[in-house]
Amino acid sequence: MKIFIALSFAVLFSLTAAAQSPSKVLKQAEKALGGQKALLAVRTVKAAGTIRRVSDGVSGKYSFRSSQPNLLNIAYDLDGFEVEYGSNGRSGWMRNSRDGLQTLTGDASVEFQAMAAFRNGLWLNAKKDKSKLVSGGQANVNGKPANVVTMITAKGISIKVYFDAVTGLPVRDEMSDGGQTRVTDFGDYRNVSGTMQPFAVRFTSGGETYEAAINEVEIDRPADRSKFDFPVMSGEPLPDIKALLADLRANEDRVEELLDSYSYTQKSIKRELGKDGILRETGSETYQLSFYKGNRIRRLIEKNGRPLNAKEQADEDKEAGKRVEEIEREIAKSDARMGKQGSNGAPSEESRRISTAEVLRASRLINPRRERFRGRDVIVFDFEPDPAFDFKNAKSMLKFFGKTAGVMWIDEKDKQVARLEAVLADSFKVGGGVLAKLRKGASFTLEQERVNNEIWLPSQADINLSVRVLLVKGIEVNQLIRSYDYRRFQTEVKDATVNETPKQ
Repeated sequence: MKIFIALSFAVLFSLTAAAQSPSKVLKQAEKALGGQKALLAVRTVKAAGTIRRVSDGVSGKYSFRSSQPNLLNIAYDLDGFEVEYGSNGRSGWMRNSRDGLQTLTGDASVEFQAMAAFRNGLWLNAKKDKSKLVSGGQANVNGKPANVVTMITAKGISIKVYFDAVTGLPVRDEMSDGGQTRVTDFGDYRNVSGTMQPFAVRFTSGGETYEAAINEVEIDRPADRSKFDFPVMSGEPLPDIKALLADLRANEDRVEELLDSYSYTQKSIKRELGKDGILRETGSETYQLSFYKGNRIRRLIEKNGRPLNAKEQADEDKEAGKRVEEIEREIAKSDARMGKQGSNGAPSEESRRISTAEVLRASRLINPRRERFRGRDVIVFDFEPDPAFDFKNAKSMLKFFGKTAGVMWIDEKDKQVARLEAVLADSFKVGGGVLAKLRKGASFTLEQERVNNEIWLPSQADINLSVRVLLVKGIEVNQLIRSYDYRRFQTEVKDATVNETPKQ
């Protein structure tokens, strides 16, 4: 009977523990760490100590720095071999003694930015950042029971956190790191300025395990911003940045002319983060795109992976013909106003291809550096809103770009943008906020590929934003746009049908 009662209590305890909601687990953790108010008040953390590689015992110095909201620097050396990671709030970077310095791109960039935000704010900003918290039941960490909560960011990055079932303290977290899972264990918690900080850190990276012993932790000391920015590594002088940007802007006209001779396919994929934290594809549309006298013409050819039927395609072709007629009327009106005949006119503001050079007119450029991107020499720099720019009298497009911060890669020889990452640094209102309002934190990534050894054209765009429409409805947009099958053609539109003749 005693054994039965004991087993019953054990089963009851395990069921109760497994049934704990994420909010209950996190509240216990916040209390154990010093309380939510104390945690939110922490603006900077600086830790220093020693590190040891477990496989061979090689050791060296270790340092950790974080600053709200998403600045992070982790650096260590092992018998003279240096490794350093950094996030300056606009982009992530890494360097080591073997491969040198590089800007993180693609999944590596998104994952490291998620790590930087988590190391600064834990889960405290999950609701504001549209992250989802999902219970992971119970697990065993180093021989002790732990409650598990998984946080999935709006971009689908999963961060699994393990909390000691007795103390409530975080003892482990797991997150993706360059295609592998980075596991970090925490221990030896001590009180520092009213918050509990770990003085023992063990983590895996690149197939190796490292142990860091922290000697000193400082809270809310003034942060040295330069520690988060890109180190100056290359001795080769940079080109004149002002002249490079002038060439970039001037080159946009040539790029627009080249686009007139290209058609391509574009697939737009809608995604949605479910309540279970899984990012799922909810629908897709595939278009054929071409340019007619500087204006974009788009025809739907496939929906949700299914080609349009004959009637649907005929309707789309008819709409394309109407668009060409509209363009011709716009050009004729423009020619009449200017007293000119036979010109190609100018693309309308709403249909022309948006120039990435527009970003630069309202931005302040910092941290210029040399890198390699897809086998090409590129100049990379960060950009942020320029407080000196005249936003009051600027066009709406420039006002929008003027609120973004991020990083840009420019092909030094072609004078074209190869890649762009941007985040909305402040909310953007349309129609004074009555029509729509894009919330701060919206992110946009554009990656391009070099086609026919003459032009960089979009290959993939990742859009993630939250917008409030008409003061009431909130819409979450998580969209992936792939562009491919670029072909150089002389495109003409006749009899409401797009006919493409190969260009010699």
